[in-house]
Amino acid sequence: QVQLEESGGGLVQAGGSLRLSCTASGRSSSTYVMGWFRQAPGKEREFVATISRLSFSTYYADSVKGRFTISRDNAKSTVYLQMNSLKPEDTAVYYCAARRIATISTGPSEYDYWGQGTQVTVSS
Repeated sequence: QVQLEESGGGLVQAGGSLRLSCTASGRSSSTYVMGWFRQAPGKEREFVATISRLSFSTYYADSVKGRFTISRDNAKSTVYLQMNSLKPEDTAVYYCAARRIATISTGPSEYDYWGQGTQVTVSS
């Protein structure tokens, strides 16, 4: 089992940048595919980005492609989400998630462990 904790959220103006971190404790995060999801008020949780165990594969939602970058440092058991050119529509609670099965996935139900989330607010 693994515990996940997100950090790095906050308030930023449109066009700005933030870097989210997700630190895993318990079992090594290198055994999991990792993903980032977000949920805005009144909306369903949606996929943002995912990365394979050894960083060979990444995949992004169309809405963030070219602006967000997911990466991981297995030695630090940490996954990052670098968010650039932020827009007001990026405002949401961002969640880190871990998946036991080795293939990357975009479905929230395919992930086994979740963090508590970190708020990102982008002002216009």
